[in-house]
Amino acid sequence: MSEDGLFVIKVPGSSANLGPGFDSIGIAVNLYLTITVEKSDAWEVVPQSKELEVFPTDETNFICMMAIQTASLYDKKMPPCRLKVASDIPLARGLGSSASAIVAGIELADCICQLNLSKNEKLAIASKMEGHPDNVGASIFGGLFIGYQNDDEIDMSVISDVSFDLVVVVPKEVLLTKASRNVLPDQLPFAEAVKAGAVANLLVASLLTRDFQLAGKMMKSDRYHQPYRRKLVPHFEKIEDIALDQGAFGAALSGAGPSILCFAETGYGGELAGVLKENFPEMEVLELTIDRVGSVVNS
Repeated sequence: MSEDGLFVIKVPGSSANLGPGFDSIGIAVNLYLTITVEKSDAWEVVPQSKELEVFPTDETNFICMMAIQTASLYDKKMPPCRLKVASDIPLARGLGSSASAIVAGIELADCICQLNLSKNEKLAIASKMEGHPDNVGASIFGGLFIGYQNDDEIDMSVISDVSFDLVVVVPKEVLLTKASRNVLPDQLPFAEAVKAGAVANLLVASLLTRDFQLAGKMMKSDRYHQPYRRKLVPHFEKIEDIALDQGAFGAALSGAGPSILCFAETGYGGELAGVLKENFPEMEVLELTIDRVGSVVNS
């Protein structure tokens, strides 16, 4: 932090699940929440992106609340700040907008209150706030994140050297996570749960061994959430069919949806994005890369 208290927080967005990795697998993408921070006598949030203008500009802003809550965990009082906030992460589209805000709030408290938190400690706080580690873990660590949360304990693995192209199709309509979770069953029969776990295991193995065709097959074979959420995302099947026909090795709901993340081997993402733009002109198509760094704070 500089002498005048000015610094910048940059947090990547993320896509969770990748099909069968429900609430446990996330990947960081090069869409960012960026916050320029300076000390102030009162809380003030200055939106730099039009989408953010709907949010409160005082301490009731979600980022401020996360910072205040984080500081209180360590018996610290979070002093007010002036935040210039910009984001190119689409809101409520399954690309980790809320998770990035949680992580940004934790980073803000860590820096201002000099908490000296490790990334693992930030993950523990963020996962408790979010309820699961996939999005927040990817935003903190970057790369491909795999985590298991059991009460307050989190076991995880981060793989930074996975390599493939990503193309996301973002519809105009939002789909709130709460609504998307309401269609999920309360429980799965034991035999079905065993099959679902095997699919998720094989997804991870195939990504690490670069058996991308198998990875795509496992994405489509998910038994945890996509079969139930498809009815909320009527464009899913059409996007999936066209993407696979045009060389993508897989497609999956991005988080809770409604965005669809398509996967292609390195070098083929641009061509795939072009085809999807032609077929879905009413939607936004973004060619993405994997963020391998995670959240950073720069003076």
